[in-house]
Amino acid sequence: MPVPAPILYPPFNIVRLSHVEYRVTDLAASRAFYVDTLGLQVTDEADGVLYLRAMEERGHHCIVLVEAEAPSVAVLGFKLFDEPDLDKAADWFAAQGLPVAWVERPYQARTLRTRDPSGIPLEFYVTMDRLPPIHQTFKLYNGVKPLRIDHFNMFSADVDASIAFYNAIGFRVTEYTEDAESGRVWAGWMHRKGGVHDVAFTNGRGPRLHHTAFWVPTPLNIIDLLDLMSTTGYLANIERGPGRHGISNAFFLYVRDPDGHRIEIYCSDYQTVDPDLEPIRWDLKDPQRQTLWGAPAPRSWFEEGSVFDGATMVDSALKAQPIIAP
Repeated sequence: MPVPAPILYPPFNIVRLSHVEYRVTDLAASRAFYVDTLGLQVTDEADGVLYLRAMEERGHHCIVLVEAEAPSVAVLGFKLFDEPDLDKAADWFAAQGLPVAWVERPYQARTLRTRDPSGIPLEFYVTMDRLPPIHQTFKLYNGVKPLRIDHFNMFSADVDASIAFYNAIGFRVTEYTEDAESGRVWAGWMHRKGGVHDVAFTNGRGPRLHHTAFWVPTPLNIIDLLDLMSTTGYLANIERGPGRHGISNAFFLYVRDPDGHRIEIYCSDYQTVDPDLEPIRWDLKDPQRQTLWGAPAPRSWFEEGSVFDGATMVDSALKAQPIIAP
């Protein structure tokens, strides 16, 4: 099944992904991982809540950590272009029969809460509190030196349907994996901000969040993080990598936080600004689509993910699988 043509004038204008809210079971352990090890900056903290940003970000936060009894994902956030886009988005989601609510969110102005058809909780805003720049405050650079949040990847029980929906609201496909036997899309990468992706969808039991990714300056920062994690009690949290993806061309590392939420450390993908850029197709059985150097991913990478609050998971009917590490 071919990917849909991009919609260049969508019903409302999404600028980029913005933030994720994680439920975590031990906020002190999560702080040690995200702040002391990865190097994200604390922008505020209250009883049971921690707000973080990366070094190049001017918005108040890109991750919210909320202490809870069980780990989960509360919401994925996106920034819209201007105020009229919020009302256009509310009208559009309501017309699709999807839930629409206006919610109060700390450090954000008017915020729209909804879900996509699979049940992923989404929120959209225009204005988030701005903080002074810190990208040249080099004494703050620690851990892997995270510069900015880069993308979300979700498990989807129907990747073709997920791509069709996000295409309708203006995301454009950059690369995709096709199962040659069924003709269906097994995974797809879609962007708004001009990189390879703001969102991606991987075939599997869903909806679940596969990972959140952070952009870092160079592959050497990833090597530094591996040295740090392997000598500070986080050896078991290193899941996959380092390596270079065939899809996206990015250098990568996947690690797990204390609750199992997967974080990708990511750099070196390419620019996709041109609206007529043709998507790149990969065959599911191509060993270089996962890793350009041919190394397959472990089984956990295809099977484990973070649940979304309030979403009902279903199994995918597409049972095709890429090469999996023994």
